[in-house]
Amino acid sequence: MLLVDRVDELVPGESLTARKAVTANEPWYRDLPADATDEQHSYPSVLLIESWCQAAGVLAAWKNPNPDVLAGQVMLFGSISDVVFHRPVLPGDVLEHRVRLFRELSDTVIFEGEALVDGETVLEVGRVVMAMRPASELLEAANHPEDPAGTA
Repeated sequence: MLLVDRVDELVPGESLTARKAVTANEPWYRDLPADATDEQHSYPSVLLIESWCQAAGVLAAWKNPNPDVLAGQVMLFGSISDVVFHRPVLPGDVLEHRVRLFRELSDTVIFEGEALVDGETVLEVGRVVMAMRPASELLEAANHPEDPAGTA
C-alpha cells in the first residue's frame, strides 16, 4: 500500500519533502458510522508513521534504485525513536513529510524529520533506522525456517 502521493523536493543524500493527502475514501474509514466523531476519523498513527517512513525510503533508495527486490537489496525498517504526535490528522488534511538524512553507514541509514499540515507540526520523528540487506540472504532464510540463523 503506497502512502505517499507526491515528492515535491529531493536533495540526494540530504533531504526530501513529500505529500500525502488524507481522504475519507481510504480503506480504514470504510466501516465508520455516519455519525462518527472527529476522534474516530483521526488518521491511524501507525499509518502516519508508515507514510513518513515510505517518504524516507524514497530518499534512501534514490541513489541506488532497485526495481527487482528479489535480486537486489531489500529495505528493512530497523527502529524508531523519539516520536511525538502533536495533533490528530483528519480527512481533508494534506501531510507534508520532511525527511532529513542524519547519518549513512555502509548498509544502514538514519533519518529524522517531521510531518506538517498547513505549516503546523503534527508529527516529530527523532530517529528512524533502515537497513539494506541482500534479498538472496532473506530468501535463503525464508526457505530454511527450521534454521533461523541461516546456517543451513
